[in-house]
Amino acid sequence: MTHALAGDVARMETLAREQGLDLYPVDFEFAPASFMLEISVYGLPVRMPHWSFGVRYIHQLIRQHMGHSKVFEVMFPGNPCHAYLVESNSPAENTLVIAHVFGHVDFAKNNQLFSRFHEMTGGNIVQHAAQNAHRIEAARREHGTARVEAVLDAALALEPHIDTEQALHRPRYPIRSPEPAAEQNEGEFRRRFQDLPGGIAATPAPMQPVRAPIPPHLEQDLLWFIAQYGEELEDWERDIFLAVREESFYFFPVFACQIMNEGWASYWHARLLREADFVSQELYLSAIKAHSDVVSPFATGEQTSLAINPYHLGFSMWEHIIERRGIAAARDIRREDDDFGFIRNYLDHDLAEKLGLFVYEAKDDGEIRVAARDLNQVREAILAPKFNYGSPRIAVSEVGPDGSLTLVHEHHSDGRGLDLERAQKVVDYVGRVWRRPVRLQTVDANDREVEIRGGTGP
Repeated sequence: MTHALAGDVARMETLAREQGLDLYPVDFEFAPASFMLEISVYGLPVRMPHWSFGVRYIHQLIRQHMGHSKVFEVMFPGNPCHAYLVESNSPAENTLVIAHVFGHVDFAKNNQLFSRFHEMTGGNIVQHAAQNAHRIEAARREHGTARVEAVLDAALALEPHIDTEQALHRPRYPIRSPEPAAEQNEGEFRRRFQDLPGGIAATPAPMQPVRAPIPPHLEQDLLWFIAQYGEELEDWERDIFLAVREESFYFFPVFACQIMNEGWASYWHARLLREADFVSQELYLSAIKAHSDVVSPFATGEQTSLAINPYHLGFSMWEHIIERRGIAAARDIRREDDDFGFIRNYLDHDLAEKLGLFVYEAKDDGEIRVAARDLNQVREAILAPKFNYGSPRIAVSEVGPDGSLTLVHEHHSDGRGLDLERAQKVVDYVGRVWRRPVRLQTVDANDREVEIRGGTGP
C-alpha cells in the first residue's frame, strides 16, 4: 500500500470510528485487475483449482467487456479483515471503496449471523483456504488429476448443501438408538410391581442393543454426511469434502445478508464521504458519481433491468429506516437480522412504491408482464433465490444394506423443481465418489415421481 493511500485509510478509519462504526483491523492491498477478477470468481485469493471456476471466469470476463460488471474491491471478513483494491481505481474510487470497506467491517463484526459463523470457521479463512489448496495440490500430485477432479466435481456440486443450523464441527450420529419410550414405561411398571409387598423379583431379560439407523433422520448436510459415512472414501477424499464444507460455512453469512450488508456499506460510504472534510471538492464530486453508479437501480450500461441490485435496494432501505427510526434502531436491525427478516420486516409499502418494485412473469413467447404488485408477493419474490442457500432442498434418507445411498428432494416444502439433466450429472458425480448405487427421488414438471440413478457397486 502506498504512503498516500495509507494516509487516506488512516483518516477515513478515524472518521468511521468517530461516526460510531465498530471495526476490526483491515489489511488493504492493491491487486491488478486480472487478479481481482480471479478473486471475484474463486471467492478467495487462493482456492482449490477446478474447471468450474474457469467457466465462471469466462462468464465474468464477458460481462466486464460488455460493461455490465466492474469490480472495485473485494473484502473478506475476519480478524483482521482483508480488502483488495484494483490498481487501476481512480483516487475518487479508492476514497469511496475505503469508506465502503469500513461499512462492511462494521457489519461483519456486529451482525449476529456473521459472529456465529466467524466463531465456527475462525478469522483466518484466507489462510485456511490457501492451506486447503496446498493439500489438494499435494493429493493431485500423489493420486493424479483425474481422481482429484472427480472428488472436486462431487464436492463442489454439493457446495450449498450444508445444514446451517448445525455446527461446523459436529459429532457423528450416536451408535445406539435410545431405548424406546414404550420399553422405558414397561420398565418403570415392572419396578413398581416388584416393590409391592410380596412381589416376586424378576430377572430382567438382557437388553438387546439397537443399532441406530444411518441417518437417524433426514440429513440435509450432504457434504458432512458423505465425508463421515462414505465407506469407500480415502482420507484425502474426505479432506476435500470437509474443506469445501468449511468454505461454504464461511460464505453463508455473506450470502444470507447480501442486501443488508451491501446496503449498510453503501449507506456508510455515502455518509462518510459527506463528513470527510479532508476530501477535496473535486474528489468528493467524483466519488459521489461513483457512488451513484454503485447504487443505481440498473446494471451498468443498461436502461432497464428486471434484476434487483442489492446495493440499490439495501441502500434505499437503510436510508428509509434511519430517516424514520433513527441510527440506534438501524444498528439493532444490523445486529439481529439477515435478509429474510430485513426484507419482510422493513420493506414497507411506501418504499416498494417509491422503488417501483413488482413481480414479473415471462411467457413462452418472450413476453414479460407485471404479475403482481402485492407487497408480500414482492418480498417473497426478492427472497425466493435465498431459500436453502439458493439450492433445492435435498436430503439423505437412507443407506441401504448394500451401501446404496438414497437422496430425496423435499419438493413439498421446497416449492422448486429440479433441472433433471443437471440433477443426473450431480448424482453421477456423487456415485463416482460413493462407489455404491446412488438414487435421487424427485418429481418431474408434471409432479410425477421420478428416480434418478447413478453410481456402481464395489
